[in-house]
Amino acid sequence: MGRGDKKTKKGKIWKGSYGNSRKRAVNKVKHTPAAKTAEKVEAKPKVKKAVKKKAKPADNQ
Repeated sequence: MGRGDKKTKKGKIWKGSYGNSRKRAVNKVKHTPAAKTAEKVEAKPKVKKAVKKKAKPADNQ
């Protein structure tokens, strides 16, 4: 099991191929055109949620 073995990671690196023992890197970032991105941002304005303040206990003195 070395460079010539197609079933091992080392062999796949040497051959320059991919498979179960040597997975390809997956791109997780999707690129969208700038014009479409700008339209989406304008269409959905951000809404701030109201923050409720806790009432302080009354001092009965």
